[in-house]
Amino acid sequence: MGEEVHVVEKEPIKPGQVVVVGLPDVGLVGVIATHYLISKLGLREVAYIRSDLLPPIAVLHGGLPHSPVRIFGDDGLLVIFSEAAVPADAVAPLSRAIVEWCRSKEAKLIISLSGIPVPNRQDIEEPSVFGAASLPETLEVLRKHDVGILESGIMVGPYALILRYCAEAKIPALVLTAQCFFSYPDPEASAAILAKLSKILGIEIDTEELIRKGEEIRLRARDIMRRTQMELAKMRKAQELDIPLYA
Repeated sequence: MGEEVHVVEKEPIKPGQVVVVGLPDVGLVGVIATHYLISKLGLREVAYIRSDLLPPIAVLHGGLPHSPVRIFGDDGLLVIFSEAAVPADAVAPLSRAIVEWCRSKEAKLIISLSGIPVPNRQDIEEPSVFGAASLPETLEVLRKHDVGILESGIMVGPYALILRYCAEAKIPALVLTAQCFFSYPDPEASAAILAKLSKILGIEIDTEELIRKGEEIRLRARDIMRRTQMELAKMRKAQELDIPLYA
């Protein structure tokens, strides 16, 4: 693992688990979804990420400081969750560190949760969920659970690098991406992605509360959405899903 980013384990972590990743991106889809998942499943903090590349902040919970990027878990499931926008120059080192740590833990499957911005989002009542995979055989997971496959395009951001690094390391990985707003937190898109995730994981995730508290979540997430937008601009996020030049 690179010297710039360290995963610090607070307790022994069993190998062979599924890892779900939610880092700030368009619509904060992954962040909202993983926060809700951690809360609903009662997951505990088992590790955190330490790096001088991350913003110089401490997240306070119960009066005690925590890293903005933490790993929660229980038997069989680990969730990587960030409460701060990831600086553009930290995306590659952080993504590689996550993949290398997952490989060291013999992760069964890595699932990144993200959003895909659509201009007519306000007219879409139930956002659709699409996906991509690191390996041909992992695409079967998407097909089995009726997730539309992103056949072509350009992906941008940490989940794009996680998928690429997993492909290089032959690690099974998926990206689930829901139709969302570009610059507004989108809890409804997070609920749509959690519905697909629950089927893939074989667990029940009731998203009724997430939808009911949508407006409250949007207000709480305004600041991190604003900071995330600034970093997305540096990553040229607007290029996402452009048609690639060569086949």
